[in-house]
Formats: sequence, structure tokens, C-alpha cells
Amino acid sequence: MAAGALFLGVDFTSAPCARKPITAARGHWLPTRPLPTWEVEDVLELPSFTAFDALLATPGPWVGGFDLPFGQPRLLVEHEGWPNTWAAFVRHYCGLPRAVLRDAFRRWCDARPAGSKFAWRRTDRPAGSSPAMRWANPPVAWMMHAGIGRMLDAGLVFPAHRHPSRRGTAAGRIALEAYPAFTARRVCRQPYKSDARAGHTRERARRRRTILDALTAGAVGLDVRASLRPALARRIVADAAGDLLDAVICGMQAAHAAALPRFGLPRALDALEGWIATVPTASARPAGTRSVDAPRGRG
Repeated sequence: MAAGALFLGVDFTSAPCARKPITAARGHWLPTRPLPTWEVEDVLELPSFTAFDALLATPGPWVGGFDLPFGQPRLLVEHEGWPNTWAAFVRHYCGLPRAVLRDAFRRWCDARPAGSKFAWRRTDRPAGSSPAMRWANPPVAWMMHAGIGRMLDAGLVFPAHRHPSRRGTAAGRIALEAYPAFTARRVCRQPYKSDARAGHTRERARRRRTILDALTAGAVGLDVRASLRPALARRIVADAAGDLLDAVICGMQAAHAAALPRFGLPRALDALEGWIATVPTASARPAGTRSVDAPRGRG
């Protein structure tokens, strides 16, 4: 990887505003030892989709980790008769009203017993994430609905979906699906963030500091460490919602994956469903082989 390579980490929301913006960490890769360094220069706050679209238009090459589902479970897609090639599916999915999608999700869940309500992508369970079709608590299906079509329209390269086909990634703007909680749990399995004021506690601030310290020490199971200015580190720890920290973790996951052959993606990749960066491919199981775990939000 070339010194100075640009990486982005994006913590997404389906309804950005000044109070709850999309957050985007930006920084460059440095060939330090014993681990390379991702030097985080800033974490931007994007209060609108217009600002998000402008970020996507950042000239390449760059690799970004984005915390939103890029796909839905194949079982669900084929059951509904939706297009089963990824780009066509994205256009179809993002073109449907939420009410239509909600009805489809409810029909699927209502027809199945407790404990097996949802369809899962092969990457979701080993990641410990919510199923991508979940439309509430957390509404990750709406995150995909709001974001992935914009990313496709921006002309990004999606290695986990083999899109565009037969095009090199050397000079592209490359998008990888990220899930910051997967990395954060290696350091701390207790809650470290909350949008509710009641969750803005000193203990959670200490946990954010612990996670950030592990990122800068290279102690989170990734082949890269973070470097931040002290003022930026203080700002990240002070963010009780955890969005700034999650954006940094997304960028770290992208930097780790970019150094791996094929971005660390499974050889037997389902390009319709995709894969979450840094989740071990050996732990993947066919959809439907385990009962549903308690739902976990993205990030």
C-alpha cells in the first residue's frame, strides 16, 4: 500500500441533521513499524445528504468503511421476487417506499416462529450485528434504504458485491461495509455510547477512552494503529453518542481490509449479500442455521 493512501470511516444515519449528523473520519496511511499507522486528520460532521454526497465525490483513490448494510439476505430477496443481481436489487430496493418494504418484512416475520423471525446474511451472525432486514430498534434496513443508492449513484467500487464487474480498484473510490461494534467488543463489551441523555455517563466516557487507547496502541486485532492529535482524541471521547469514535473504527476496519488479499473477502462470496470488513470468513455459516440472537445495533 502506498504511503499517504487516503482512508475514510463513515458512521451513517438515515436521517442526518445538525443534532445527529453523519460522521466521517479522514486520514492517511503511513508505513510505520511494527504496525502501519492511520493518521486521523479530522472527523467531519455532515448534517445533510447533500454533504454526504459531497464526501462521496472526494477524488480517489481512497477506501472507505461505511456503517450501513450494503445488501439484504438472499433468502428474503428471492422470496419476494426482487432482482437477484446486486446493482439491480439496490435500485429496486431504494426505489420502493418504506411502507412497502415494511409490509414485506412483516409478512416474512409473521410467517415464522419466535426465535427464527428474521432472515440473515451469512456475514451478520459472525459479526454479531442485527439482521439487515430489521426495520426498528435499530432501523438498519432504513439506513441501507437511505444510503446505498446514493453510494451506487456516486460511482463507487464495491468489492464485496463485485461491482462494477471487471474493473480495477487501483484508482477507484472503494466502499467496504463496516461494523464498528465488532472491533469495539474486542476491548469492551459494555455499552460505551448512547443517544439518550440518561446514558451520558462518566463510565461510558471512560469506556470510549479505553477503546480509543486500544485503537492507538494497535491492540484491537487489526493490522493498523490509529494516530490522533490530543484535541481530536478529547473531542471523540467527549462525544456521548459515540458517533465520532465509530467513524474512526470504520476507517480502521477499511485500512485493515485494504492490506489483505481481496480485501479479506470470502472466496465463496455471495455478491448479492456482500460481507462486513474484518469479520473472519471462516466463521461464516449458511443462513438459517442458528436461532436468532438478541438484536444488536450497528456501531
